[in-house]
Amino acid sequence: MSYKDKLAPKRVGELRASQLMFNYGVGALVDLPRFAVLVQGLDRWSHLPHEYNRVIEEPRLLEQVRKRHPQVTTMLAPPIPADLPDNDPLNPLREVGVVVETFPRWLVCPVCKTLAPYTPGATANHFDLKYSKMRPAETRFVHTNCGKSKKPPQAVPARFLMACEHGHLDEFPWERFVHRGELCSSKQPNLRLSELGESGQVTELRVHCDSCGVKSRPMSDAFDPNRNENMRDCSGRHPHIGLDGEPCDLTARAISLGASNLWFPISIATIAIPAALSGADELRAIIENRWHHFVEVEEQSDVKSLRKFNKEAGALIREFDDAKVWQAIGQVRAAQDSDERIAPDNIRLPEWRRFSTADPRANDGENFEIEQTAVPVEFSKYIDKVVLVHRLREARALVGFTRLSTQDDETATEIEVAPLSRHALSWVPAHEVRGEGIFIQFREELIQAWLRRAAVRERDQAFKEAHNRWGETRGITDYEQYYPGIRYVLLHSFSHALMRALALESGYALSSVRERIYAQEATEDEPAMAGILLYTASSDSEGTLGGLVNLGRAEQLDVFMTRALDEASFCSSDPLCAENKPSREGRTIQAAACHACSLLPETSCEKGNRYLDRSVLVPTVDDLPGLAFFD
Repeated sequence: MSYKDKLAPKRVGELRASQLMFNYGVGALVDLPRFAVLVQGLDRWSHLPHEYNRVIEEPRLLEQVRKRHPQVTTMLAPPIPADLPDNDPLNPLREVGVVVETFPRWLVCPVCKTLAPYTPGATANHFDLKYSKMRPAETRFVHTNCGKSKKPPQAVPARFLMACEHGHLDEFPWERFVHRGELCSSKQPNLRLSELGESGQVTELRVHCDSCGVKSRPMSDAFDPNRNENMRDCSGRHPHIGLDGEPCDLTARAISLGASNLWFPISIATIAIPAALSGADELRAIIENRWHHFVEVEEQSDVKSLRKFNKEAGALIREFDDAKVWQAIGQVRAAQDSDERIAPDNIRLPEWRRFSTADPRANDGENFEIEQTAVPVEFSKYIDKVVLVHRLREARALVGFTRLSTQDDETATEIEVAPLSRHALSWVPAHEVRGEGIFIQFREELIQAWLRRAAVRERDQAFKEAHNRWGETRGITDYEQYYPGIRYVLLHSFSHALMRALALESGYALSSVRERIYAQEATEDEPAMAGILLYTASSDSEGTLGGLVNLGRAEQLDVFMTRALDEASFCSSDPLCAENKPSREGRTIQAAACHACSLLPETSCEKGNRYLDRSVLVPTVDDLPGLAFFD
């Protein structure tokens, strides 16, 4: 990360590329040891030379990104400087990185409890920025004029902010808060944030204005809807892109600096499905999978220039003459302009076709390798196919983010998603990882028979009402079209139950295993889908150690599927958990599911732990006849 509070950039920390997708992307706060910073928008990244950004090539993912950002032409990995020497803090390569700035600017002295903002270049600052060129990571703020300490103590960030569900973020209005909506009579009020106890709870914090003498207010008022009437208007500020005063009709809410709901990414992921890599299709597959090298070729004579000036493309087509390359480029371009191109609205259909057919001829040895294996005998009534995925590649792109409440990728175009940049850019940050997995396909005829049951239709209606109400409370219009159906609830609940059972034996942490649900009713143009893919994804070889694939063999999978369903039948929170129903008020979209039995880490679940109900899997203590799929 490059810290830019002054003209000269300073590297103050490191983030993994995957963290920019899940934890600390554009608009997120990073709590460093000495102060907190806000990751800046892509406009601030765009000044970097793109030779430090690797192109992420995945045509299906790019199509989905362009559905939200039509101007995007490429996806780039985060900037990573090559061969950066640790003992040379003045090396110009230290300018390469993710740009961040100090946020919040309000700081607190831990000794005298002074509460004041830091303004770069101002002469009346209570706090000073201390920076060492030789040790940039030790950058810190100090209270130079502290009257209770001989040595200037290190200041800490004020731990409260204001945010709204449209992604706006702003400093906490300390002066207006303590004066109950008014400004202090003094032009430079002296504020203090005192602690009445040692627990650090909000009920033990109090803001004082020493300039007024008697003005003080407990911080608990900021979180009480009946007492924070002077703080409700959202400022419409996006500090990560330097946008102030954007119109916003939502109510701003006080939030803690380290709150987990301060930033939720809107990202899109695909499993890379390579084109056929044999025979006459080999050249076309090479061009299709590396299309960004060939998209500008307009005639056969351009192929010769491509070989000369693009070494990577030249290496790919070294064994083919110009005429064949030009012919293959024309085939790929024609396919993209015809019905042969997969519609971006159904990004999972190509994956389903490849997994459900389990054709080993699709293996390319590097990014995709599958093997069909036997179905556990005890579950052959329910399971049609089990496919071991020895190798896969997942590509993921960040297209926006929200605050306070998470959203599905499918609804990202229907809600107010915070922007990644102030101006429209031609690229978005992306990341790719390798992994392994297990694909399980259910028998469609048994799914159809289960869907016809009265108890299932009744539970389906309850989930649909909760889904619609949940969307209404968040201002999403026509949210009903995004309801995934009770088929999805069944597959999703089974995925969570099996994932929890497998994680104990696979050698991977539960947060390292992810799910991908294939749930769809048959249409005139597309087949029915009923399957799950559980997979690992790691930026290095650790994602393909074989620990998960080995558990997909029939004798092993039988044990874990049995264990998963046994554990789903009872929860330590029963009977409260089992008797839970989808919320009619729109608070949740889940039934018999809680942290003790079904919920997973945010990085593992594709729906934010919604649409879960273990009652549709097996009978629970709240026995509902005809609802359980596994009898």
